[in-house]
Amino acid sequence: MSLQIQMLGTGSAFAKTLYNTSALVRSNNKNILIDCGHTTPKSLDDIQVQPDQIEGIIISHIHADHIGGLEEMAFRLLYEFNQKKTKLFMTPAIAAILWENTLKGGMYNPSDGFNGIEDYFDIVLLEESKPTEIVPGFTIELISTLHIPHKPSYSLFINEQTFYSADTKFNEDLLIHEVINKRNCHTILHDCQLGGHGAIHATLAELLTLPEEIQQKIHLMHYGDEMVNYMGKTGKMTFIKQHDVLVLPQ
Repeated sequence: MSLQIQMLGTGSAFAKTLYNTSALVRSNNKNILIDCGHTTPKSLDDIQVQPDQIEGIIISHIHADHIGGLEEMAFRLLYEFNQKKTKLFMTPAIAAILWENTLKGGMYNPSDGFNGIEDYFDIVLLEESKPTEIVPGFTIELISTLHIPHKPSYSLFINEQTFYSADTKFNEDLLIHEVINKRNCHTILHDCQLGGHGAIHATLAELLTLPEEIQQKIHLMHYGDEMVNYMGKTGKMTFIKQHDVLVLPQ
């Protein structure tokens, strides 16, 4: 079976008409999430996928639009699906802060024996820059990229030849020399701030400086509600939209 990526959302953190950027990866009848923002459970419901059908969740960083749905997922698995635990894939740097800095306030419940994140999820720690098979047919490699200084944030290589940026500042050297020249990626899913200065995200203006042969591989995500005003203004790049499915070459 081919690997499929379905976008559960393609919106920026501040989008109001678009769900948070996250993706559902299907491989050999297994479902894995890349990130889980606060709108992700609603998007899963839209496509009739229930929390107990998710084998695991990969965390790229701890901003709310990427992890804000974890509490709902955990509580629904606990109370609606017979205390099932799903796997949570993350680096040690993310694991060190996810519970204490974001989840503990709503999920800490010592009277019922829920003292830490491992009481809700099966934690799988991933080494940076090391390819790891998540489920049969689906391998990821988390690489550290710059989003917010001094906070861990990661982009993903999927099966070696697909690059999923998650949230990152524009990095021409990474895209040209690593993603294209070294790894020969055939598909790039990249965050895209449509206007303004790219303080923490790649901007459309920056991405348009890339050679056209690279632009042709890029699907834009993590954009604002004003996306409709930019149709036809993205060079050779295309917007991927909510619930669109990409079938990746083997």
